[in-house]
Amino acid sequence: MTAADTGQAQQAEQAVPIEPARQRPPHWPRYALIAILVLGTVLYGWVMWTDNWGNTYYTAAVKSMSSDFTNFLFGSFDPAGAVTIDKPPLSLWPQVVSVKIFGFHQWSVLLPQVVEGVAAIFLLHRTVRMWAGEKAALIAALVYALTPITVAITRTNNTDTMFVLMLVAAAYTFTRAMQALEPRTRTKWLLFTAFLLGCGFLAKMAAAYIVVPAFFAAYLAGSKAHWRRQVLDLAGAAVVLLASSLWWVAACGLWPGKKPYVGGSTDGTALDLILGYNGLGRVFGGEGNGNGGAAATGGGGGPGAGGASFGGPPGAGRMFGDAVGGQISWLLPLALIALAFAAVLGFRRLRRSAPADPAHRAGWVLWGGWLLVNALVFSNQKGVFHPYYTTLMAPAIGALVGAGTMWAFQQYQEREGLGRFVLPADVAVTAAWAWVLISRDTSWHGWLRYAVLIVALAAILALVLRKVPKLALALGLGAVLLAPAVWSAAAAVSTTAIASLPAAGPAEEEMPVGWDSGKLTADQRKVLDYAKSHASGAKITLAVEGGSQSAGVYIVATNETVVGMGGFDGKDPVPSVDQLSTWVREGRLRFVLTGGGMMMTDEKTVIERSKWIKQNCKPVLTAGESGTLHECTDA
Repeated sequence: MTAADTGQAQQAEQAVPIEPARQRPPHWPRYALIAILVLGTVLYGWVMWTDNWGNTYYTAAVKSMSSDFTNFLFGSFDPAGAVTIDKPPLSLWPQVVSVKIFGFHQWSVLLPQVVEGVAAIFLLHRTVRMWAGEKAALIAALVYALTPITVAITRTNNTDTMFVLMLVAAAYTFTRAMQALEPRTRTKWLLFTAFLLGCGFLAKMAAAYIVVPAFFAAYLAGSKAHWRRQVLDLAGAAVVLLASSLWWVAACGLWPGKKPYVGGSTDGTALDLILGYNGLGRVFGGEGNGNGGAAATGGGGGPGAGGASFGGPPGAGRMFGDAVGGQISWLLPLALIALAFAAVLGFRRLRRSAPADPAHRAGWVLWGGWLLVNALVFSNQKGVFHPYYTTLMAPAIGALVGAGTMWAFQQYQEREGLGRFVLPADVAVTAAWAWVLISRDTSWHGWLRYAVLIVALAAILALVLRKVPKLALALGLGAVLLAPAVWSAAAAVSTTAIASLPAAGPAEEEMPVGWDSGKLTADQRKVLDYAKSHASGAKITLAVEGGSQSAGVYIVATNETVVGMGGFDGKDPVPSVDQLSTWVREGRLRFVLTGGGMMMTDEKTVIERSKWIKQNCKPVLTAGESGTLHECTDA
């Protein structure tokens, strides 16, 4: 090769652009997410290593549903298929599947809850990452995992865990829709969002619709489509939402064969349950929705059922009150600060006609609307309200805190305007509120307020000195998360929590034997043994008056066919007097237990059953607080 050829070759090599080496994304976010998921698994799953059966109202239903397809489809509380639980059965279906695979054990009942709780953490991370970035997403996931009421509710088998998962999944698909560039892809994800919201309805009925206005407003804020396309998208989503919500309601009304009475309704229809006890009645109050007894608990009455377990009186301060504050409000001021600054900045950008990112704007509207609408409804709810309902606010708080913290940190680093003071102010306000919450009962981890104060002061000092910004941010996060983390850990390992009234923090009363324990007391065992030994071939071993808490433990602890008369609170008109007479006449039922319920009622149906029992049954055994066993013959 000549010198000329060599020179040409070198020129050719120089003319070929050299592709720069691809920079691999850092691995630490993946490891951080795994650590958060493991943390959530431990907090939610610790209960599986205890002797806890969850909420026996739902656990009994899971066992009954696993025995028959009709019971499974409609969510029957008892094996005989007499009455359903007072909600749609979607949240219990995974528990039934788990029981069918692994057998009926306390851990197999609770396992789906753990999976659903961890899945919600993961989906929240993925949703916020698309909207506000990786670091904001990790903070959001951590905040959600360490929300005390979320830990308390996820370690039980109440309906809220599946309910929240469906709505977080809807937020994920909605965020995908807002970021889609192709109209058809956007519409597809939007319809999927509507379907998931409908699944939320099948977990907890009308409560799922509380967030629908937030999704609607976020779509209008983030859509760049022509108005005709927007109308078509929203109309299609409305159809899917109604179809995915109401198919079970239609099945209840159109089922051609024998089916259970819909518990909680006045006429046996799911529509009445939606519009009444589990719908408008929850918001506006009314018969069966007062805060005064076991009937209003929506998952079992119990110790303290008339006081703080109901969340305190309606009003603007409910979310910060004694009953609710320690469950959800630790980071609520921080989330509201982030939302307020986002609104101010958005308004300024609008006035300047500055270019905006519609998808990013939709995220703020979605999570801000989610938080505000739920807080408004919960604060003013006059019907049944429990602190554990507020777990629905946790994803929004996590998302807003994550995005707001990273924005405040960016302003802090840039040292521009008043924004640079937001991060120290966030730490100070949140630590001060934690001091107030902990001080309400210093006998329960009162030391924690001093620990929060010390870490908060260290974080603020580091932020002021500006020497190590990342360490200052870590200290700030530690200060705001320390108290809810301790409350969450305590909730995770608690052995006295009442699964039907889950709550973190100081326990009002310990759980008595037989309450949500899945174990028969000596008196209950005596009643059951007598009924079994004298059943004379009756298919229904025992019919129990007094509501689900009286009957549930018999279903959970045995393989006998036990009927809870009157459904959840004993007021449902099932079995009717005619049904009881038929059962006794046909030899299907011989023994009825009365006097073991948690409440008295003047309901007409209860009075009629009591009158029939007095006329057709004779006392054969008295078993203390468990009640009186009657042997019945049809007149």
